[in-house]
Amino acid sequence: MIISRTPFRISFFGGGTDYPVWYRENGGRVISTTIDKYCYVTLRVLPPFFKYKHLLRYFEREEANTIDEIKHPSIRECLKYINMNKNIELVHHADLPAQSGLGSSSTFTVGLLMAGYALNNQMRTKNQLAHDAIEIEQRRIGEAVGSQDQTAAAFGGLNRINFGGYRELEVTPLTISTEKMRNLQDHLMLFFTGFSRNASDIAQKQIEITSSKTKELDFMVELCKEAEELLVSSENGFLEWGELLNEQWKVKKSMTNLITNSKIDEMYEQAIRSGALGGKLLGAGGGGFILFFVPPEKQDQIKVNLSSILHVPFRFDFSGSQIVYHSTND
Repeated sequence: MIISRTPFRISFFGGGTDYPVWYRENGGRVISTTIDKYCYVTLRVLPPFFKYKHLLRYFEREEANTIDEIKHPSIRECLKYINMNKNIELVHHADLPAQSGLGSSSTFTVGLLMAGYALNNQMRTKNQLAHDAIEIEQRRIGEAVGSQDQTAAAFGGLNRINFGGYRELEVTPLTISTEKMRNLQDHLMLFFTGFSRNASDIAQKQIEITSSKTKELDFMVELCKEAEELLVSSENGFLEWGELLNEQWKVKKSMTNLITNSKIDEMYEQAIRSGALGGKLLGAGGGGFILFFVPPEKQDQIKVNLSSILHVPFRFDFSGSQIVYHSTND
C-alpha cells in the first residue's frame, strides 16, 4: 500500500501569466506557497477476488475492468501515462473541498502520479512530476488550466516560479529570515466563501481573452517582481505587500465579469473597512477561498465582521508531494 500526501497551494501574485497561451510567447511569473492542508491518495494492488479489476473511491465509486473504462479523467490518464499494469484500489481524501481556488485538481493529479510511480517502483524528480502533471492535464485531458498548480504541488514551499523558455518552468525558493516568514504567515487570513463555481469555465474564458489583455498581464508580471523585491530585500516595506495584493485584485477582477460578484465584492470591502490592507480571491475566480493580508491586531475584528463565512487557519508547507506510507505487505 502506498499513501501520498500533496499540499494545496495559495497563489499570491502573477496568476493568469501561467497559461501556456501567454507564457510561451511572453514569459510568466508567479509567487505562491503551499500550505498545511493536503490531498491524500491511497493506492494498493487490488486482491484478485472480485468481479472487477479496479476499484476507485473519490467523491464517487467506480468499478472497472480496464483502465480505459475509468470515467474519472485524471485517474484514467495518470494510470495510462505511467503504464500501470496492476489491478488497483484507489481512495482519495482531502482536507479542503474541490473547485475552491487552491489547485485541488492539480494537487490530486500530482499526488496520484506520486503514488502510482511508487507502486510501480519508479522514482521521479519534483521537476519531472510537475511536467508529467502538466502534460496530463493540459494535453491529454485538455483541461483549461495553467501550469502553476502542478508545479507548486510537486515542489512545495514559498517560491517564485518562472514559466517559458527552454525549461518551460523554473522554481526559485524565496529565501527570507525565519522571523520574516513567520511575520508573513501571521498577516494572512483565509476564508471559505462557500460559493460553488466551475473553475474550468472561468479559466477557459480567461484563456480566450488573453490576447486582448496584454497590458493587464504585463502589469501582473511587474507586480510579481515588485512583491518579490519587497519580501526578499526590503526591511521597511513589508506592509506594502498587502497593498500590492489589493492592486492585483483590482486588475484581476477587471479581466472578465466572471471573476467576482456582488457578494464577494461586499466581503472584500468589509474586510478592507475592518483593517485588511489587501487580498484576493484565489484560483480562477467566482467563489471558493478568499485571502486577506491583515495586521495581527486587526484580525479579531475581521473575524467578527466576516463571521458569516468560515475562517480557515493555516501555515506554510515546505515538503511538496511525498510518500508518507509505503508497505509491501498490504
